[in-house]
Amino acid sequence: MTAAGEAFLPAARQALDAAERARAEVAAAAGEIRGRLAIGAISTVAAVDLPSVLKEFHLRHREVRISVRTSPSEELTERVRQGALDVGFLGLPPGVRPQGVRCRELARGELVVVVAPDHPLADHEHVNVRRPAEETFVDFPAGTAGRAHSDAAFVAAGVRREVAFEVTAVHLMDRLIRQDLGIGMLPAAFVPELADLPVVRLRDAPARIEHLIWSRHQPSPAAAAFLAVLGIGGEG
Repeated sequence: MTAAGEAFLPAARQALDAAERARAEVAAAAGEIRGRLAIGAISTVAAVDLPSVLKEFHLRHREVRISVRTSPSEELTERVRQGALDVGFLGLPPGVRPQGVRCRELARGELVVVVAPDHPLADHEHVNVRRPAEETFVDFPAGTAGRAHSDAAFVAAGVRREVAFEVTAVHLMDRLIRQDLGIGMLPAAFVPELADLPVVRLRDAPARIEHLIWSRHQPSPAAAAFLAVLGIGGEG
């Protein structure tokens, strides 16, 4: 493709999106929800059962095409701001609030340590954060909100730790932990998804807040219908 063609692509996509939205608005005026719904979520969503919510939405609105992608919170926020995503499910530390979007707090929780079944920490119920700092970690990439949660706990305790493996997918983190290649820190509300992995709670555990975000502009009919399934009005 020529440079001129590449420069034209964003405008062409915007025009196509506008045309699709116009068709969806006309259908909504006639009582039919259609079009597309683009959802973004962190890989450790726990505040809602997303598959169950999607099932309920799909049964109500079968004409809507749904896409779901997983990304870090900061990337999801930017995509919602740009209009590339309709809604996003985030996990952020206390005191951090998404900017430039509408936002609803969904749940609060804390991080816990997850270890292999035969790891020395597996028999511990609670530990001070200094103890896991002695171990090798599997964690999310540096610079992501997921990584910032765990980093902050060790900085506050004045200790350093080694992160040997950085991964973007929680299912891969699970597999590496099971191989005893490192331990991890994950939201307590999410770890039931990781069957039979021992969980160690932290004294003064770092907190995490899950948020739902959507555009500050008028949501599309499909996005408004999805928010309604969650019991949220599109006005925020």
